[in-house]
Amino acid sequence: MSGKLYLCATPIGNLEDITFRVLRILKEVDVIAAEDTRNSIKLLNHFEIKTPMTSYHEYNKIDKGRYLVELMQQGQQIALITDAGTPGISDPGEELVAMCHEAGIEVTALPGPAACITALTISGLSTRRFAFEAFLPTDKKEKQAILEELKEETRTTILYEAPHRLVRTLEELYGALGERRVTVCRELTKKHETAFVTTLSNALAYYQEEAPRGECVIVMEGRSRQEMVEEKQKEWDSMSLEEHMKIYEDKGITRKDAMKMVAKDRGISKRDVYQGLL
Repeated sequence: MSGKLYLCATPIGNLEDITFRVLRILKEVDVIAAEDTRNSIKLLNHFEIKTPMTSYHEYNKIDKGRYLVELMQQGQQIALITDAGTPGISDPGEELVAMCHEAGIEVTALPGPAACITALTISGLSTRRFAFEAFLPTDKKEKQAILEELKEETRTTILYEAPHRLVRTLEELYGALGERRVTVCRELTKKHETAFVTTLSNALAYYQEEAPRGECVIVMEGRSRQEMVEEKQKEWDSMSLEEHMKIYEDKGITRKDAMKMVAKDRGISKRDVYQGLL
């Protein structure tokens, strides 16, 4: 029988957050695939886990992924852990999971800590609908495209950032999106955990003076739907009825249906549109 891949969530700071199930699986599997074995050995030593480790990270994920799949096809059980948190979230674990599914190998997850969810729940912002953006791309064009998308995002957005890049990222967010409510979380689950409830401009000003320490999670409110409706309404009101009609007619929409759509956009009756066009 084939082996199985276990995605084991590990603490993001406080070692007491590890689950009994994760500890048991880490002891029982044949191999632990770790993002950074030098970092993970500290965790294993703390809990007296002697299971052999092998590295699995961004730069060897294809070749090592194939090797791990071969081991599982031979019947070995493998646990995947990341430096901190849940494997597959903003790390190469997703590649190994895809390889396992393609090879018909069973994958299961042992839930536990995740910085994005931890930050969201203490942010004070809406948790009903949210988008996880992880780290902004380093490529300028790709980053600009993401920022353009975030301008219209109505869900709460969660981003990761390293402390030495936090100010630059806050500058880019404020420059592209304008003022937004944010909560900047640092040192999650650790002794000096902070959740700074503020705005983009205030956060930027603060961290320009106080150098941040520790990995950061930015939780940012989405754009107001009401604001978007009002902005669109102003756009419609600024153009003539003929110009408004042309937008729809240029798309091949019949004049009758275009009049209905213009009436709906402007919050007036179809009769008013008809009379205005006359």
